[in-house]
Amino acid sequence: MANVKEYSVEEKLASLVNLQKVDSKLDEIRILKGELPMEVADLEDEIQGLHARHLRIEEEINGITEFIEQKKEAIKEAQALIKKYEKQSENVKNNREFEAINKEMEMQQLEIKLCEKHIKDANVEISEKAVALEKAKKALSSKEGVLSSKKGELEKIITTTEKEEKVFNKSSEEARQAVDPRLLASYEKIRKNYRNGLAVVPVERDACGGCFYSIPPQKQSEIRQHKKVMVCENCGRILVDSELADTIEVK
Repeated sequence: MANVKEYSVEEKLASLVNLQKVDSKLDEIRILKGELPMEVADLEDEIQGLHARHLRIEEEINGITEFIEQKKEAIKEAQALIKKYEKQSENVKNNREFEAINKEMEMQQLEIKLCEKHIKDANVEISEKAVALEKAKKALSSKEGVLSSKKGELEKIITTTEKEEKVFNKSSEEARQAVDPRLLASYEKIRKNYRNGLAVVPVERDACGGCFYSIPPQKQSEIRQHKKVMVCENCGRILVDSELADTIEVK
């Protein structure tokens, strides 16, 4: 029957510290990559909205321009009618016909004034829309510049960290093989409970390196002896002495 090597508590703790340090390196890479894709996606959504706004303002300006052209045509038609009525007024037979023609001419003159007012108001609106359009163009240009920069940054990080991430993923799998199965299960459970993923922490300045809960001197002494696995009474993280933690380096 094959002999199964029994690992000491110190060796088990060292394996846990190594695994934690490898997983923390992976967490750093994932956090770095995790923020930028969200920023890029948000910028793309914002740019899409600015494009839609840009297009909407242009369509509104085109609509106002068409409205102005319609009013100009209406003025021409009114002016043509006035000339027609002026000619007719030369051949009126009585006062009733004269008053009727004058009334039609006055209505056309009012129509011209109304059209001119509409054109004036529309030109003011176009000026306001032109300012809004210029602002939209500048905002769009600015956001596209930021997006280009963020995309370049993300691609650089992916290129830079891709190889590193593969190495740490492999190291993480190897480190897990070296950890006692029961300790590994506890480690995984603790990691899921905390956003920073820290399940194994050193005692620093007489306190837990995870929650900063004070650790009594007697318990610190037991932790340094490596006789058993100790956990923080406050947060449940696995505690190791700083000396053991410092001896293990992950490159």
